[in-house]
Amino acid sequence: MLNCDAEWILQSSGIEERRIAAPGETVADLGVKAAQDCLRDASAPGLIVVASGSAERRFPGPAALVAQRLGFAGIPAIDLPIASAGSLFGIALAAHLAPVYGPVLVVAAEKMAGPAGAEPLDRNVGILFGDGAGACLVTPDAGGLRIVDSILHSDGAYSEDLRLGLAGPVEMNGMAVIRHATRKLPEVMNELLQRNRIGAAAIGAFLMHQANRNLIDRVARALDVPADRFYSNIGRYGNTSSASMLIAAAEWRESVQPQSGDTVCFAAFGAGFHWGALLARQS
Repeated sequence: MLNCDAEWILQSSGIEERRIAAPGETVADLGVKAAQDCLRDASAPGLIVVASGSAERRFPGPAALVAQRLGFAGIPAIDLPIASAGSLFGIALAAHLAPVYGPVLVVAAEKMAGPAGAEPLDRNVGILFGDGAGACLVTPDAGGLRIVDSILHSDGAYSEDLRLGLAGPVEMNGMAVIRHATRKLPEVMNELLQRNRIGAAAIGAFLMHQANRNLIDRVARALDVPADRFYSNIGRYGNTSSASMLIAAAEWRESVQPQSGDTVCFAAFGAGFHWGALLARQS
């Protein structure tokens, strides 16, 4: 599709495969499938949050449609039009909203492959992005991963460095984005760990937005943590923007089966710029 050498793509990003939505398959379609998997044998939510930076229209966003198609018409549904960091922001907000609304379903769904490969084509962007969705349920009840703390940041001064307009391709100043992400991610993760008096070495797993394998490795080095402590599946899916962290978390949980007391650090950085980190511990 992009006339690029596979080895160059792998060295540049760590990506070997991507998943592309079927023609006519929408962001809401992807979000519903992820939510159905998440809600199997789970309590009905009292609130739904849907993060997406690639929804097909200006308004309404996909949240209300996702809720209706899941059979939850009438409950509040909130759109978070935040790419890359949207799921992290959604989970952090859900932790505060769950005691009021009950279980909060957080969905992140993206169709990024199309706009990333749109003309005028930038191959450095086009190789990165895939389509996908993930979901999680944040409840006020005990059990599972307990959210301990989170820190979120935003800075609109760099909003032109990574953007997607109403038409045309994803536009990215790759050098600026990687420079800021390489600095801001370790900073916010250290800020969170220091506030909670826990060292990076004590974290059992780091679950980051899957933007680029080289970026993940740089963050690991900055924290002085072995790279294999950072779960990564970008090789199979590419960068699925806000969906990537939830997809990674779901696969990590299935493969690892966390034990009581295990501590996990989530982190994401994306357009806006928006970035943050979240600490959770297995009950």
